[in-house]
Amino acid sequence: MAESGATNDDAGVPVPVPPLALRGATAGTWFASLRDRICAALEALEDALPDPPPSEPAGRFERREWVRPGGGGGVMAVMRGRVFEKVGVNISTVWGAFSADFRAQIPGAAEDGAFWASGISVVAHPRSPKVPAVHMNTRHIVTSRAWFGGGADLTPMWAAAPARDTADFHAALKAACARSDPGYYPRFKQWCDEYFFLPHRGETRGVGGIFYDHLDSGDFERDFAFTRDVGEAFLAIYPELVRRHLGQSWTAAEREHQLVRRGRYAEFNLLYDRGTQFGLRTGGNIEAILMSMPPEARWP
Repeated sequence: MAESGATNDDAGVPVPVPPLALRGATAGTWFASLRDRICAALEALEDALPDPPPSEPAGRFERREWVRPGGGGGVMAVMRGRVFEKVGVNISTVWGAFSADFRAQIPGAAEDGAFWASGISVVAHPRSPKVPAVHMNTRHIVTSRAWFGGGADLTPMWAAAPARDTADFHAALKAACARSDPGYYPRFKQWCDEYFFLPHRGETRGVGGIFYDHLDSGDFERDFAFTRDVGEAFLAIYPELVRRHLGQSWTAAEREHQLVRRGRYAEFNLLYDRGTQFGLRTGGNIEAILMSMPPEARWP
C-alpha cells in the first residue's frame, strides 16, 4: 500500500490515500493467504480425479502479477485442467481517485474521490456439467468511509442437479452468518437472490447464496471476522461439492445444457455485475476483470 499518495485518475495529481486504509491493510494480507489455500485445495481436486485420461495432466495455477498505473495492482491465478476447464483466483489492492462521474455512486467518495480497495475473487467453471460453477468474492473498500462486501453463489450446470448440493452450500453460508449475526443469513440470502437476477431473462443466475455490501457495523474487527468466515465457509464446502461428482460421466445433452447456462452467466457478468463495473471504471486489469468469463458458452 502507498505510504504517501496516489495518482488522481482525473487530473494526474497526487491524492492522499484514505487514512482508514492503514487499518484495512490487514484485510489485504488475509485475502492473499486465503488465495493460497483455495488454490491448493483446487489443485488437490485435479489430482483426485478417478482414472484421469492419460492425455490430460492435472492442472496447476499460473500466477501473473499486474500493476495499475493509478496505484497498486494484483495477481491473477488461473488454472485450466482436467477437473476445471477454467478457474481463476485473483487478488488485488488498488488505490487512487474515482473519476468525477463515478465517485457520486460510491459512499464517502464525493469530496475528492480518493479510494483504497482490496479483495479476492474466485470463479470456477468445471469441465463436468455435473459439477456446479461457483463464484465467491470478498472485499474491503475505503474512501472517507470503510466497509466490507462480497458473498458467494452457486450455479448448477445440470438440469437434474441434486438438491443436496444447494442445501449444503446454503447451510455452510448460514453457519458463517450465524457466528456474527443470525439475521445476516435471511437478509443476505434475499439480497443475493435479488442481485443475481437477469431482468431481461426473468430468471436467477443460479441457486443463490449470500451477497452483502457496505457492511460497516462500526466494529471493524467484527465485520472483518464475518468476512473471514465467509471465505472459510467457501473453502470448506465447495471442494466437497466437487468431490461428490468427480468421475461421473455426462451426456452430450448435459454438456449442451451446461454451455447454455454459461451463456446466462456471461450475460450477468457483462451487464449487471458491480465488480466488473468497478474494475472497468477504476482502470483495473482487463484480463483480471473478465477472468469470470466462461471458456466456452453457447446461445441457442
